[in-house]
Amino acid sequence: MKVAFTTLGCRVNQYETEAMSEKFTKAGYEIVDYEEYADVYVINTCTVTNMSDKKSRQMIGRGRRINDNAVIAVVGCYSQIAPEAVAGIEGVDVVVGTRNKGDIVHLVQKYMNEKNQIVQVEDVLKNNVFEELNIEQYRDRTRAFIKIQDGCNNFCSYCAIPYARGAVCSKTPEKIIEEAKKLASHGFKEITLSGIQISSYGVDIEGNWDLLAILEELDKIEGIERVRIGSISPKFFTEERRNRIYNLKKLCPHFHLSLQSGCDVTLKRMNRHYTTEEYKSVVEGLRNNIKDVSITTDIIVGFPGETEEEFTSTYNFLKEIKLSKMHVFKYSPREGTKASSMKEQIHGNIKEERSSKLIELNKELEKEFMSKFINKTFPVLYEEKSKNKHSSCEGYTPNYIKVICHSDKIVEGDIINTTIVHVEEEHCVGNLI
Repeated sequence: MKVAFTTLGCRVNQYETEAMSEKFTKAGYEIVDYEEYADVYVINTCTVTNMSDKKSRQMIGRGRRINDNAVIAVVGCYSQIAPEAVAGIEGVDVVVGTRNKGDIVHLVQKYMNEKNQIVQVEDVLKNNVFEELNIEQYRDRTRAFIKIQDGCNNFCSYCAIPYARGAVCSKTPEKIIEEAKKLASHGFKEITLSGIQISSYGVDIEGNWDLLAILEELDKIEGIERVRIGSISPKFFTEERRNRIYNLKKLCPHFHLSLQSGCDVTLKRMNRHYTTEEYKSVVEGLRNNIKDVSITTDIIVGFPGETEEEFTSTYNFLKEIKLSKMHVFKYSPREGTKASSMKEQIHGNIKEERSSKLIELNKELEKEFMSKFINKTFPVLYEEKSKNKHSSCEGYTPNYIKVICHSDKIVEGDIINTTIVHVEEEHCVGNLI
């Protein structure tokens, strides 16, 4: 029996897909590429935007076209938010929300035996227990993810994720440390901590545990050379925490510091609990104390009520603080959120125009940031053979600059000192030392 997976959305979904694929492997299934013929297709969905929902539906259709007799299992955030809509899509056999992914093999096999559609979606708003989905055998041997928390308590006015993921729930510290040690014993040099809102880690468990306490424990583990963290709120970086962060030896100098807007008025409507001045203070503190630090972010354009003046404030703020990379999103109304019912919805053409301006600014700033490191040498973790360049391998510096190196001597998973020689579109070209 063959099973194929496709994953949309965040690193948490990537982690959960890896865990589900391991469960299928243990049950005797062979994992194949999603474009290949399979007996089961699992679509791990995202619902951050309308486009995410659309892509999920497209992948459902693609699996059905490859094998009309296959079992189609749809799991994740889109299933959680709209279980009836997902169940109503032609060809969908199994629907699972953001919890109970650990039961996926059982549910698929139950469908095979009974041939009755299965919809298993619980009310996550009433469930604040962390679901254990451990991974013992990673197929990718270069970097591993550890999911340390789930859920979000923030309820930003544009976001449906709290309704899809429920309240904050944290993995116990002992299990995180145990998983990291096991990964180190299996040869992993880099781990990434992931979660829906990792800055909230520990608020639901006893003791003085927070994200920083976890990072301090991981700093002690032999074999782990690098630790990365996912998207994080600027509110996490109090002065006391920043001073402790500066003492960490293994934390990579890259922070995806969530912004969303560079205008205080817009931030207030978004229900973000910081100001641009507070954000700027965190950026400056990190830059002044961490060598070569890279700070990336997400930006939403066309949020309801965003005037030309508000957008200009965002543009000027981003031009001033010069982040190393920005991911630009056009606002997408999500049913049930406060922003979706706001009266001053922005026309699509205006969103497109503002998005284009910020994408162009990002190209300039990204190139400017990478150019600062020409002729500098970094330890690069090489992760995979380059798809577009013969005998080349690509990987990342500690501050998350993508480097492509032309050499047939690189083994995937190696960390090799590499000198950056020039900058191309969205990556650098390096020479091995």
